[in-house]
Amino acid sequence: MRILVVNPNTTASMTETIAASAKLAASFGTEIVAVTSAMGPASIEGYYDEAFAVPGLLAAIAESERSGADAAVIACFDDTGLDAARAMASIPVLGICEAALSLAAFVAQRFTIVTTLERSRVPIEGLVQRYGMATRCKVRAADIPVLSLEDPASGAGERLREEIIVALEEDRAEAIVLGCAGMADMARELQAEYGVPVIDGVSAAVRQAEALVALGLMTSKRGAYATPLAKPYSGMLKSFEPSGGAA
Repeated sequence: MRILVVNPNTTASMTETIAASAKLAASFGTEIVAVTSAMGPASIEGYYDEAFAVPGLLAAIAESERSGADAAVIACFDDTGLDAARAMASIPVLGICEAALSLAAFVAQRFTIVTTLERSRVPIEGLVQRYGMATRCKVRAADIPVLSLEDPASGAGERLREEIIVALEEDRAEAIVLGCAGMADMARELQAEYGVPVIDGVSAAVRQAEALVALGLMTSKRGAYATPLAKPYSGMLKSFEPSGGAA
């Protein structure tokens, strides 16, 4: 089984962190192919960055599907481009927010997502609502830029821990969900530190991708995720022009 894990930002060092967590979670015999987007922002922090991350993300998934990937994981907690990717691809495509929330629901009644910046908190709250978890899940921002997670001198780890403590005390959270793919390597350490389940969406999505492939389940092409209809695309987006599919 081959699973693509695509980092939709262009920071290769973050892809390395994501890949390590994905490989640690994967079953024996599963090949993890970690890819950094070839175009777009260095980090995804808010709606504007997210919009410009989608073309590179879709190109990476399309290429990996042609190369034989059995499933794809989008390693951004905003679930960047997830619906578009599912419409484009026939293989299962998972977002790490949706995967993490579904896993958290198995182990806790209440849980809190701790993400990076305030501008990221609001989109994630929208996803929590969409995925039906609003009565069980709160979202907090630790006020840390995404790329600061890679700098040990930034204090990002300390601020993340401070926000986890607040979540445990004020939210009465029974589990913590890490709201950024760049936090993927911290889950086990934080779980041991605080004595509650700490869920990394990258690991959750890899395991769920394995389950979908093993069960032979593919993305439905009926309705919302039907193959995009053929039509002309212009300018820089010409290469994304769909060849057509059923309505």
